[in-house]
Amino acid sequence: MASNQPVHSVLFDNSAPQNGYYDSGNSGADNLQFYASSYGDQYSSSYYANPPPAATGDMRGTSYDSQSGSFWSAFGTGGFADEPPLLEELGINFDHIKSKSLTVLNPIRSVPDTIMDDADLAGPLLFIFLFGIFLMLSGKVHFGYIYGVGLLGVVSIYSILNLMSENGVDWSRTASVLGYCLLPMVMLSGFSVVLPLGGFVGLVLTAISILWCTCSSSGMFTSVLHMSEQRFLVAYPVGLFYACFALMTVF
Repeated sequence: MASNQPVHSVLFDNSAPQNGYYDSGNSGADNLQFYASSYGDQYSSSYYANPPPAATGDMRGTSYDSQSGSFWSAFGTGGFADEPPLLEELGINFDHIKSKSLTVLNPIRSVPDTIMDDADLAGPLLFIFLFGIFLMLSGKVHFGYIYGVGLLGVVSIYSILNLMSENGVDWSRTASVLGYCLLPMVMLSGFSVVLPLGGFVGLVLTAISILWCTCSSSGMFTSVLHMSEQRFLVAYPVGLFYACFALMTVF
């Protein structure tokens, strides 16, 4: 339906005053005038008289300094300035493991009474794991027996030592001593991979390993608990404990 309403043009009249907002030049045959924007002028080079600093490889910024113990130190790789190493927090000290292992390998040397001040279990767990691995390589899968006999032995010897000594000892130190002194038995299980222990040589090596483990552990227990006069009484249950591991190794 046609409409008789007049149509108003949306084009600007060239004869009207532009007040400085429109360009005075002719843009073509249609006399279309466009708005001359100065949008880009406000972002000229003078606007950035002090441009922001360029990005560097350190994305932490000034408020996340790892040396100041800030929020970033808990999630970054730098850590805190006074934070101990991760292995020390986990109770793993290779120097202590080495010193205690050398003490076990030389049972004749006098044992200081401070050797078990840190009752770490990293060394004993390592020796038990190696003992089971060597037995498995020789065709004997005894992981369940190893942990069962070890747990029963630690509980039994812990009870006996607390009944015999005046000062007493905690279970962690008991397990640490028994685990470290298992090192000669670990060496015997390593020999069983290449050498059958059912013969005369194997039985002699087994007896030596039992005596070696018993002498080292009883020396540590009597030195820590000041029970030097009761060493043979301590050595008897400890010898039975290591004899069980020797039976696993031979048979």
